[in-house]
Amino acid sequence: MTEADTGSLPGTPWTRPWQQVLEELRVSEGEGLDNQEAKRRRKQYGPNCLRSAKRKSAWTILGEQFKSLLVALLAVAAVLSIAFGEWVEGAAILAVIVINAAIGFVTELRAVRSMEALQRLGSVQAKVRRQGQVQKIPAEKIVPGDIVVLEGGDVVTADLRLIEASKLQADESTLTGESLPVDKQDEAVGEEAPLAERASMVHKGTAVTRGSGEGVVVATGMDTQLGHISSLVEEAEEELTPLEKRLDQLGRRLVWITLVIAVVVAVAGILAGRATLLMIETAIALAVATVPEGLPIVATIALARGMRRMARRNALINRLSAVEALGATNVICTDKTGTLTENQMTVVGIALAEGDVQVGGEGLETTGRFSRNGDSVDPAEHRALYQMLEAGVLCNNAELHDGDREGGFEAIGEPLEVALLVAGAKAEIYRSELLESQPEAREVAFDPDSKMMATFHEVNGGYRIAVKGAPGPVLAASNQILARDAAQSLDDKDRRTWLDRNERMAGEGLRVIALATKATETDDAEPYQDLTFLGLAGLLDPPREEVRPALEACQEAGIRVVMVTGDHPVTARKIAQAVGLVQDQQVQVIHGRDLDHSDDLSEADRQQVLQAPIFARVSPEQKLDLIAIYQAAGHAVAMTGDGVNDAPALKKADIGVAMGQRGTQVAKEAADMVLQDDRFSSIV
Repeated sequence: MTEADTGSLPGTPWTRPWQQVLEELRVSEGEGLDNQEAKRRRKQYGPNCLRSAKRKSAWTILGEQFKSLLVALLAVAAVLSIAFGEWVEGAAILAVIVINAAIGFVTELRAVRSMEALQRLGSVQAKVRRQGQVQKIPAEKIVPGDIVVLEGGDVVTADLRLIEASKLQADESTLTGESLPVDKQDEAVGEEAPLAERASMVHKGTAVTRGSGEGVVVATGMDTQLGHISSLVEEAEEELTPLEKRLDQLGRRLVWITLVIAVVVAVAGILAGRATLLMIETAIALAVATVPEGLPIVATIALARGMRRMARRNALINRLSAVEALGATNVICTDKTGTLTENQMTVVGIALAEGDVQVGGEGLETTGRFSRNGDSVDPAEHRALYQMLEAGVLCNNAELHDGDREGGFEAIGEPLEVALLVAGAKAEIYRSELLESQPEAREVAFDPDSKMMATFHEVNGGYRIAVKGAPGPVLAASNQILARDAAQSLDDKDRRTWLDRNERMAGEGLRVIALATKATETDDAEPYQDLTFLGLAGLLDPPREEVRPALEACQEAGIRVVMVTGDHPVTARKIAQAVGLVQDQQVQVIHGRDLDHSDDLSEADRQQVLQAPIFARVSPEQKLDLIAIYQAAGHAVAMTGDGVNDAPALKKADIGVAMGQRGTQVAKEAADMVLQDDRFSSIV
């Protein structure tokens, strides 16, 4: 096979059957590429890596200290002073320039090196099928046409068109802003599907949270979606801070003022009969006196002090002028997932036959209060609630490490299942203890078709089946419902009532799952038949505790906070209300597609965009457009984020703020400031 026979990269692979994509790439599913062909394609397409950001040298940082019209004026003033014999004044001005540059250089060098230390990442391996054998190779050696094997926990190393997906889910939050893992399939989707809805694709930089699958590489390196976003970061014009703009304006005005003074004084003196050389010297001396040589050093010292104070408050600044830019900000565009929220699914409500129970506690905290209408509920004394929590803990593949009861532990598994374990732990129900008394005999894995999962547990010579899944299918498989004291029959009218409750919970931005159970004699019984319905669990990525007071402080200071997220509009609105960003649940949420043609927006539409508090399903390009709209209206804009999808906007904004703990390398490189504690309140 020659280089010309390697096939062409498909333009929209998510829209076509995977068999057709394999034909276009001239590769066999069972065999994969041979080693010689892989070498040819690597030569043709290059290594599978992104262009790395050029390391900022010390000389570059030093040179940037002199890139100011005001500093240039001071340099001219120093040269002229020395030329006319004013050695002391010339030396003083030069000393000001050197001290100013030294302070800025040392401060920024430390910040830049600290930022680089945060950005070190290890090498990633990938499993590919070549010459019929699955082998591990460095991710940079992957080429278009490679067949990649995926398992839970793997990092996706290239853009893949899926050819097989078994219960496959991927965490795409860093790329799309989608807070929940996304179900994947091998069937094609529509051409107009946004990135977050291309279920037949997995993308470089995302992670497999559960299931397994295989995919054919359709893009590598800078041709991937991750590479496309990196290109946007390079193309995005870095904005001057308000201080830099004002100092530049001052410098331009001083140039004209200096020239006018020099010309007026010289002409007036010559017309009055004074010696020409004397008047020229006098005019130049007055012009030099006009330049405020103390201003740059005063500004630099003030900013350097602010930079050090902010570092003590976990805010790492990589550019001195960004300190002032943060103070001048009047609009903050903030990401939702992980910035306003914990980025951890949490059970916040449980719907039972007798009513709704609220669940307290946040994130991975295993302490929390169960309550109804403000009154505490003890799960141990409430049979239906206790059995529901037990079912969620049993029908589960996640893990909480030892020491979880004291908090601060690590969790392994899908966020939804981790949330169920944490909810059980709040009622002192632990999976390890349950499995001692009710050993697991069999698992029926989650099936995308049935949308349910079941586990069988040995109990008193028989078996207990725990089932969780989508509310519709679980209700359809149930013929009873557990009330406080006993099971009652469940008819079609009851099912419709429960489906209405499900819709109401989903409308509040919750992810809703149903739980059910039944007893059986054998472990080969049909798990999805004649179930006893237990109730619904509503899960939410909860808001951070400190966000509400921080938002109130912003509002009191006259700073507008706008949520810009890739998540669903309903979820975005719910979180915005929970943190106090909006008070009305009916407030309009602008969809990202409405920003696609921002240059053609009417004045009325532009004003609507400027007043909107929430933007959902927003792509990286649309974030750039939104920031441009704010800046054109005269606003100083701060952008916060942690994902790759946030990076272009972080660079375009007047000040970009990245998260230090969970932020991606690309986001940190693009930002002016990194929050080492990931707390929104640190900005305020």
